[in-house]
Amino acid sequence: AGSEADHRAIHKQWEWGNGASQPSPAYCRNFLARTLDLLDRYQPELLYFDDTALPLWPVSDVGLEIAAHFYNQHLRAGGRTDAVLFGKILDEQQRRCMVWDIERGQSQQIEPLPWQTDTCIGNWHYDRPLYERNGYKSAKDVIQRLCDVVSKNGNLLLSIPVRGNGAIDEKEEKIVEDIAGWMAVNGEAIFATRPWDIYGEGPFKAPGGAMSEGEARPFSHEDIRFTTKDGALYAIAQDWPDSNNGGGFMVVTSMAAGSPQRKGRIERVELLGQGQPLDFELGLGGLTVKLPDARPAFTPALKIMGTGLV
Repeated sequence: AGSEADHRAIHKQWEWGNGASQPSPAYCRNFLARTLDLLDRYQPELLYFDDTALPLWPVSDVGLEIAAHFYNQHLRAGGRTDAVLFGKILDEQQRRCMVWDIERGQSQQIEPLPWQTDTCIGNWHYDRPLYERNGYKSAKDVIQRLCDVVSKNGNLLLSIPVRGNGAIDEKEEKIVEDIAGWMAVNGEAIFATRPWDIYGEGPFKAPGGAMSEGEARPFSHEDIRFTTKDGALYAIAQDWPDSNNGGGFMVVTSMAAGSPQRKGRIERVELLGQGQPLDFELGLGGLTVKLPDARPAFTPALKIMGTGLV
């Protein structure tokens, strides 16, 4: 496993004092004009620079001019649309005015400000040998990453590489369809949610830092991620518990006796996609829920309702 310094090393190539070619004033002016023209023509809500902080900084301040133009453009529109500007390797001050992006990596904690990870089901550009050896991330793998990120106040930006003719292949289509199928059942636990007191429980630990996703151990059914919305607590297991014929038990150990998360009163527990009340017991070791035999999605999400839970 590499250190945070190792993960930062890929960005050294962008540091002007490390041998990078210095852009001329004419190049900077042209970059500014072209970018402002794009903003004025299309008025995007999301602006992503594949760079540390703002482009061309600190050689030029055109990145600051672009950011000011982008934000002011949306303010003049009366705040009717969002304006989200992303950057990488941001310090604490920069994260207050830009969204921190961790490329192919994850945070190790609930971040106080919204953040994002961007990853791809394969390589950033279409890779025929990867297709032929079935090397794409599975839909389940994508959903597991999504749940981990959202539980930590993050957003997942997922790339699906396209072929030269602009189309995606049939294996990619199946992955996208399977992701959509899971979201149709469990999207309630993802969209418009907020983090809970803790992001989750279980043996999985994100290595942290950019370009680190390959270092993480696989998720298991013991890994549970939490989100909240409208007074409900969602507990999303990263896999189904071992059982030959479906069903089984899901145990939320964070609610064990004496834990700060053992609070309020649980009145009802449901499995998203099934909708019926499930049998549960709040014992010394935590909340134990009997899962139904039917599996509406490839990982389960519980909706825990009551008073004082969140």
